[in-house]
Amino acid sequence: MMSDLLFYLLAGLAVVSGFLVVLNPLSRSPVTSAMFLVATMVCLAGLFLLLHAYFLAAVQILIYAGAVMVLFLFVIMMLDLKEEQRQRFSRWRVPLAVGAALFFLAGLAGPLGRAKALSAATGTAVEGHTAPLGQLLLSTYVLPFEVVSAILLVAMVGVVLLSKKESK
Repeated sequence: MMSDLLFYLLAGLAVVSGFLVVLNPLSRSPVTSAMFLVATMVCLAGLFLLLHAYFLAAVQILIYAGAVMVLFLFVIMMLDLKEEQRQRFSRWRVPLAVGAALFFLAGLAGPLGRAKALSAATGTAVEGHTAPLGQLLLSTYVLPFEVVSAILLVAMVGVVLLSKKESK
């Protein structure tokens, strides 16, 4: 009963703070949106804890809420957007965003249904241990793992190049 209440609380906070990342009525500052993104990631880590996926919860906090958000904030601070350069709110973007969200949710429905059917057919439960995750990550999914590391390297080089001042 208590875990159900905690689930609904964390899920609701994650959804609300996720919407506030995109449609922030409180401030037009991108830093405020980044802080709402941190709140969303912390709520997701709480949901991972409720699922007994302790490793994923720790990774969510350390990597995403920590390192990736520091990178985002660094880029935001280096770009130093002026008030007149920030995009204004327009009404036609809201239906477009809702349509895109529904499109992506429809795309997720098929794989999620197949995963649920596969889990029910095999009877295996998802465990939060790191050894099988590491074996799977570095054997079956080694190529996507390395592609993600290359993308992060390119992002870091891009941040360095953006922050470099032109010398005349």
